[in-house]
Amino acid sequence: MAHIQLRRSGVGMHIKPHYQQFPRLTSWQVIHGEIFSGFTWFWILWHFWHNPDAVLGHFPYPDASKWTDEELGIPPDDEE
Repeated sequence: MAHIQLRRSGVGMHIKPHYQQFPRLTSWQVIHGEIFSGFTWFWILWHFWHNPDAVLGHFPYPDASKWTDEELGIPPDDEE
């Protein structure tokens, strides 16, 4: 941990910013990030599999080819 320069503030420890470089992460931060992102995707996919109506809707999608011109708001051909 010698390569990471930490400074203390009143609230806690902060990683010193590096100009135009990615911050250096500890292995602990990487492991926590992997676990959290894995759990997040598990949660999303589990609920999508077990409750797809929440994403796709609860009702069948209407067939637009069966709609009349009046329902679509299209005036008749003889009207000017």
